[in-house]
Amino acid sequence: MNRPTPRIVRIHAYGEAEVLQIEDIAVPPPGPGEVQIAVRAIGLNRAEVMFRRNAYLQQAQFPSRLGYEAAGTVAALGEGVSGLTLGDAVSVIPTQDIARWGTYGEVINVPARHVVSHPANLSFEEAAAVWMQYVTAWGALVEQARLGAGDHVIVTAASSSVGIAAFQVARMVGATVIATTRTSAKAQALLDAGAHHVIATEEEDLAARVLEITGGHGARVVFDPVGGPSFEPLTQAMARGGILLEYGALSSEPTPFPLFTVLGKSLTLKGYLYTEVVGDDAVLERAKAFIGEGLATGQLKPLIARTFPFDQIREATRFLESNAQVGKVVVTV
Repeated sequence: MNRPTPRIVRIHAYGEAEVLQIEDIAVPPPGPGEVQIAVRAIGLNRAEVMFRRNAYLQQAQFPSRLGYEAAGTVAALGEGVSGLTLGDAVSVIPTQDIARWGTYGEVINVPARHVVSHPANLSFEEAAAVWMQYVTAWGALVEQARLGAGDHVIVTAASSSVGIAAFQVARMVGATVIATTRTSAKAQALLDAGAHHVIATEEEDLAARVLEITGGHGARVVFDPVGGPSFEPLTQAMARGGILLEYGALSSEPTPFPLFTVLGKSLTLKGYLYTEVVGDDAVLERAKAFIGEGLATGQLKPLIARTFPFDQIREATRFLESNAQVGKVVVTV
């Protein structure tokens, strides 16, 4: 630990980025089953923005910590923890409690089941950008939709870190990726990041383009964190018997239910939460195995849009909220 008292980010009220406060806070030793990590990098996520704005599944009790992802070195081990040693390079699989196990800080305690040694080919910045995006994408596409060779998958909000991760997970199982974005400004960046096709939804007819790409069949899988008015054209672009996995609510507009399309095509529409993976030990182990293999072979490679120093945590989250990035926003400690 570089400082007698580590610096921790907390919020004392809901609001915009200015409510993020860097404070000197004593961090207790790790409890039973916990690992203490000296943090080197923090991965930022939209879930943290929603939590900060009181638009998330969990509410804060102030003052509140926050944060889901980090990477660093093992500083201390709680009672009963095995398989790790002091100084090991590790990263954090997001927990189910963004406040209790918040990762925005120089020193953090997290449950050992959420701590993973990362491959030597990953930097701390890359390791902090791994688990939220790949677990989210893997759980939806592979574990639930059974995506495989010959399938087409539509990935919306495609320039997000989870979107880019979905490209790589889909490619790893042999599927074809159709990315959507509002305008063609990010089209080349998305192709460079691994999309097979890109559709600019404000410039092209989504359903018509998907049918053209898929030879008239439509896409069997849709992976969407937006909802809102785009829900209807997405279902029109789907194949008979397809599945749409909704994992967010980024649109502030109502989400229509496309009844006749759903009936006519026998579609499955499923709400999907990241916690469906991390809350089940067997599923989490399958996720660790798939993602670990992908990282080791280079088939999964985190794309970092930009890094910020810890003192600029507010600027970093504002950049995340700007939607200007392609890939992950990371804060270095």
